[in-house]
Amino acid sequence: MEEYIYPLLNLLNEMSPYLLFGFFIAGVLHEFVPRRIYADKLSGNNFRSVFWATMFGIPLPLCSCGVIPTAASLRREGASKGATVSFLIATPQTGVDSILATASVLGIPFAIMRPLAALVTAVAGGCITNRVNRNDKSQSVVINEEKENKSLWQKCVGTLRYGFIEMLQNIGKWIVLGLVIAAIITIAVPESFFTQFSGYPILSMLIVLAFAVPMYLCATGSIPIAAALILKGLSPGAALVLLMAGPATSMAAILVANKILGRKTLIVYLLTVIAGAMGFGLLIDYALPAEWFTGAIKLHGEGCCHAGEAPWWQTASSIIFIVLLAVAYILKFRRKGECSCSHDDGCSCSKAQSFRIEGMMCNHCRENVEKSLRQLDGVEDVHVDLGKGTAYVKGENIDRDKVIATINSLGYRYIPEERG
Repeated sequence: MEEYIYPLLNLLNEMSPYLLFGFFIAGVLHEFVPRRIYADKLSGNNFRSVFWATMFGIPLPLCSCGVIPTAASLRREGASKGATVSFLIATPQTGVDSILATASVLGIPFAIMRPLAALVTAVAGGCITNRVNRNDKSQSVVINEEKENKSLWQKCVGTLRYGFIEMLQNIGKWIVLGLVIAAIITIAVPESFFTQFSGYPILSMLIVLAFAVPMYLCATGSIPIAAALILKGLSPGAALVLLMAGPATSMAAILVANKILGRKTLIVYLLTVIAGAMGFGLLIDYALPAEWFTGAIKLHGEGCCHAGEAPWWQTASSIIFIVLLAVAYILKFRRKGECSCSHDDGCSCSKAQSFRIEGMMCNHCRENVEKSLRQLDGVEDVHVDLGKGTAYVKGENIDRDKVIATINSLGYRYIPEERG
């Protein structure tokens, strides 16, 4: 059992600082950035939204796990599926820190190729996603002007609550599941396995892909691994596949992408990453001089994701992450089944009209439905029970057809009650 626990703890130590940073960025984006910016820059199913998302993501130092909460927040704030996919692809592959580290360990050619490959792949993935989803209804965004009227203190508190409570409630279980699966894969597959196929570049790339896609690798931590594998005989192109596919994907990212984007978009996301990694890998192995990518390789120092005793700040981050996850789920289950109606005379849900809704997955869905329905004439109060998938609407002379139309316009589906 210990042989699985230690890799799991190592992965948790590696990921926790990036996850916490990602959750914090998600909170800042939610509280401090007006939603109209997303509507203007990232919401359209067009090339501009894809390009902006890519350029926004390339310099950010977020790994495939740190990018999860930020991408989920962008999507829920109104970014198009194409823009979200571009951000998911571009961000974890690069970052200012990893570009500089790549130049120091793998050389300038690799440092140029990584962001170039991320740019091309992210833009292509976003454009294909928009094309595939061209007939889908765009996600409606409810502009909450209350955000503009909040004090600085309220925004700071809202940042922490959103980033470290609501986001963890929404996607925490998917991250934990991805961690467990990645730890199992890490134990089951020895590092020496990759070098057996060093004489077959394309086969090496396919094998690297098979294990790199579900595994967690941060953009900086993958650099010394790639360098070591090249020195053992792995082709530079296959190493680039590891540098692209490893950071761009992970089991946690795959599970969350499926949740927030849907299976069809998930397939586009994965195929784009795979095709981009293979394409640029083949470019290096068959079209560019090999000495560009092998002559400057040098291993020195310790990578950010090496095994052994973790630095104190990684351990502290892991403890903080576990505590926050526990608190988030305790609050979630304490609230489950409780009514949040804001009435001094007790619960009013029994006096309200009920509407069963399909497609609500998280607190963002609940808030979106509640705020939209409260704007309808005659509606006094709205309470959404996520566990039951039901909205309780209270008021005088409520137009039921308008309520149903509003629910459907938000991208959810009203389910008529069965009469027996």
